[in-house]
Amino acid sequence: MSDTEIPPPLVLARLSRAAPFELRIEPGSAARDALRADLELLDLRKLRLEGRLVPEGAKDWRLEATLGATAVQPCAITLAPVTTRIDVAVTRRYLDDFVEPDEAEAEMPEDETAEPLPASLDLGEVIHESLALALPDFPRAEGAELGETVFAEPGVTPLSDESVKPFAGLAALKDSLKK
Repeated sequence: MSDTEIPPPLVLARLSRAAPFELRIEPGSAARDALRADLELLDLRKLRLEGRLVPEGAKDWRLEATLGATAVQPCAITLAPVTTRIDVAVTRRYLDDFVEPDEAEAEMPEDETAEPLPASLDLGEVIHESLALALPDFPRAEGAELGETVFAEPGVTPLSDESVKPFAGLAALKDSLKK
């Protein structure tokens, strides 16, 4: 499957279980612009999901794919554009017998790739989720560093990051005893 836009959801019951279903999706500019806006990116280019859906057992499916993208985000410190190349494996297992935890808080399952078997698979959602997870949380431009801001009333020695460390006083005492 190849398309300039994200295809409609795949109805899994209509796919042949005799062989893997090959896919290659390269969203066009309208779909990339929608993702760019939703993920608050400065630019998004070269977006591609390529792989296959493999039937497993009587009803289950496994998605084995690679997501490739070039994303431009604002630097978390300077807001300068930061370009990131993303090439990540995307694996999802769609299981017919998947049981959602019914507690408000539950442990993360051992297999984080397992999901309930949907009637139809929206590959646009897979692309969106995979890209969001692969993007750096706090991109930094080259050479960008956080500075230290120190505040204090006039006549008071301001606290710095170094002086509030728990063992800073002990280290100073130790150094003074060595002299």
